[in-house]
Amino acid sequence: MHIPPKYNPQETEDKWYQYWLKNGFFHSVPDDREPYTIVIPPPNVTGVLHMGHMLNNTIQDILVRRARMQGRNACWVPGTDHASIATEARVVAKLKNEGIDKSKLSREEFLEHAWIWKEKHGGIILEQLKKLGASCDWERTAFTMDKGYSESVINVFIDLYKKGLIYRGVRMVNWDPQAKTAVSDEEVIYKELNSKLYYVRYPVEGEEQWVTIATTRPETILGDTAVSVNPDDKRFSHLHGKNVVVPMVNRVVPLITDGYVDTEFGTGALKITPAHDINDYEIGIRHNLEVIDIFNDDGTLNENAGIFVGMDRFKAREASIRKLTDEGYMVKIEDYINKVGFSERTDAAIEPRLSMQWFCRMHEMAGPALENVIKNKIRFHPVKFKNTYRHWMENIKDWCISRQLWWGHRIPAWYIGKSNDFVVANSGEEALQLAREKSGNESLGSGDLRQDEDVLDTWFSSWIWPIAVFDGIRNPENKDYRYYYPTDDLVTAPEILFFWVARMIMAGYEYPGEKPFKNVYLTGIVRDKLGRKMSKSLGNSPEPLELISKYGADGVRVGMLLCSPAGGDLLFDENLTEQGRNFSNKIWNAFRLVNSWETDVNIDQPAYSASATHWFGARLNEAIVRLDTLYAHYKLSEALMLIYKLFWDDFSSWYLEIIKPGYEKPLDRSTHESTLGFFDSLLRLLHPIMPFITEDLWQRLKPRGKGESIVVAAMPQAGPLEPKLLSDFNTMMGIVSSVRTIRAEKNIPHKEPLTLMVRTGGESALLPLSEVIVKLANLSEISETEIKPGNAVSFMAGTTEFFITLEDKIDVEAEIARIEKELKYARGFLDSVMKKLNNRRFVSSAPEKVIEMEKTKQADARSKIASLEERLNSLTGLKP
Repeated sequence: MHIPPKYNPQETEDKWYQYWLKNGFFHSVPDDREPYTIVIPPPNVTGVLHMGHMLNNTIQDILVRRARMQGRNACWVPGTDHASIATEARVVAKLKNEGIDKSKLSREEFLEHAWIWKEKHGGIILEQLKKLGASCDWERTAFTMDKGYSESVINVFIDLYKKGLIYRGVRMVNWDPQAKTAVSDEEVIYKELNSKLYYVRYPVEGEEQWVTIATTRPETILGDTAVSVNPDDKRFSHLHGKNVVVPMVNRVVPLITDGYVDTEFGTGALKITPAHDINDYEIGIRHNLEVIDIFNDDGTLNENAGIFVGMDRFKAREASIRKLTDEGYMVKIEDYINKVGFSERTDAAIEPRLSMQWFCRMHEMAGPALENVIKNKIRFHPVKFKNTYRHWMENIKDWCISRQLWWGHRIPAWYIGKSNDFVVANSGEEALQLAREKSGNESLGSGDLRQDEDVLDTWFSSWIWPIAVFDGIRNPENKDYRYYYPTDDLVTAPEILFFWVARMIMAGYEYPGEKPFKNVYLTGIVRDKLGRKMSKSLGNSPEPLELISKYGADGVRVGMLLCSPAGGDLLFDENLTEQGRNFSNKIWNAFRLVNSWETDVNIDQPAYSASATHWFGARLNEAIVRLDTLYAHYKLSEALMLIYKLFWDDFSSWYLEIIKPGYEKPLDRSTHESTLGFFDSLLRLLHPIMPFITEDLWQRLKPRGKGESIVVAAMPQAGPLEPKLLSDFNTMMGIVSSVRTIRAEKNIPHKEPLTLMVRTGGESALLPLSEVIVKLANLSEISETEIKPGNAVSFMAGTTEFFITLEDKIDVEAEIARIEKELKYARGFLDSVMKKLNNRRFVSSAPEKVIEMEKTKQADARSKIASLEERLNSLTGLKP
């Protein structure tokens, strides 16, 4: 079989991916096997592949491919999220570039543009995942606005409303003026900013005195309806019950007392703007204050402000500062550091605002979702995130689920006439029937109803993702849902632990009454070498497809895993993907080497080859057992390193070196078959991590039948463990390495045979694997001696001393210098050990095991010193 001299990922990857798709290896239907199910965290339909996706989907693919090879019916469901805010913003921007204003379109016209955009751009990221090797069941690809999925979302809304868990009311919300919609608390990112604290004085009505307040937002003074002080603050007790005048608008408002006011902040007096601050809103409710909303949806000032109408809020701030200064109300301005909330989606500064919205009560649903995580019925990896989850669930607030957008699931509520009275229904027809019953007016027609304009928060659709992709909301008895749910593993990022993971758990226990998944694997954030989060604005995020083109998908997958501990941030370095590519080349070249050897069925297997095949079989068994443990604990990076070293060190550097036939000599048949068997096992172990090169080489190992693939080949099973054999082999490696070191130090070519002597101390020493040592170290013989031979260099392997007789091959003076240096180090080491053992406090307080370890170090150091001194004495007599 011709094997190209170099591995070419570009030729290999597309070929095998199409082969996998053609043969349906990724498609799953219920059968009698044990299922293994993962649902992909649906990327935004607006998205393109970034480094976070690369890490997340590499991990998912490894888990799915491994489960498939373990004989489980693996099903990885892909799909995308409609992403209300992000998608609507993209479509609005596109229309703007075409000279079309959204406000001039009807809802239906806008949605037509949105669906066209979705069909054109919505599948890009899924196609990119195929380049990574993702083995998703593409026939099951879901979208959160598919007809069936949308019906599930609406059914959940209606059900929760009927249970009293969804309600409508005026509340203080986080308003995004750029997206012109409310966002949930979890979608607000707080940033520490260098701001200003403005001290402004308010005249006391009818008196020649002032009350000074401190604020970071002077433009909101226009909405003030009170000034408050702490009732226990003696500085203001003479003003209780009086009124003050709001600067700029001359509005007379009461001076009230409330225990919320912090006497230590600012001046101790607080301006109260109930419409634009959550704490002020609560104070306003307690004191029945007027609420004056001064902002439009887009963050400009409205008619209620009285001045600066139509001006952007930040321009209005500048204008307010000038006016307050000019009119003598500004006392002083100080530098001030404060935290300001920004929209996660648009990065616009959030405006606290009173708004009529729809809310979902969370406290009742949070109970079982918290209990089952605490009791480990759902396990978090790493476990440290359990405490973060607990804190959030114990302090959960009601969820604002309405968004003032058009793209998304429209809220199924219809208002009767011009009133705020409404009904919740599955359709307009059902709504009309319910409205007639509720109002008692049988003459109502469809024209008398108007559907709520808002859509549901995107997370309200994705929180039922593991259920709805199997149609478990609409048809909970269907075959797919009963077979695949609950899913096995969820792989996602910690930053959406609350947005998504917690809510999915709540939805799972609310509907099927069952956990949505058994394990949650939380990846870290992908950062650059400097620890900065990767972003386009910083220019520190490589293009994933370019990395795949340069290093191959397998190389990139290995590179991502080399720096990704579970739950820890990933410090990405492109050199690691290069290391991944180099590993691919190592595997390729090892196969080419094995394939180049001629085989002779008529020759016997050499003893060293028999020992090598026995040892590597045992080493493989040990590795398989360890791999099972690592995968069970989601230690994928450690699993990679184990296989990496198994292939690079044990198989390539040791096993192949031992069995390698002499120049132009053949390999015996038994060793050849064992070697191909080992290669087959190694490829299977590597396949979940490196799917493309392993498929290519597995197909080349021997003739395969039509439709055969490593994708569905069985994962190797561990045979008997042989610790004694493995220990003997480690000793052998130490001996060979020492001989090679001596050759290097003495400039003795490998082709020149050496004699190795073992010091026996009067008893015959059985040296295991001597036939392997002879070959690898190129020894003419191994003999025993009770005394130190002359003109020989020594080394220790464990507690056994070995000698290499050098005759005229040694530079005596250089050897003496080396031994004296080694002696100095050994004596220093012994001194450090003796200081510990002579320290009464150490001996009396240290554990017995530690004392024994130090005593062992003492004995070993003395033995080594004695050996070195003896060697030094023998060499001294040889000096010219």
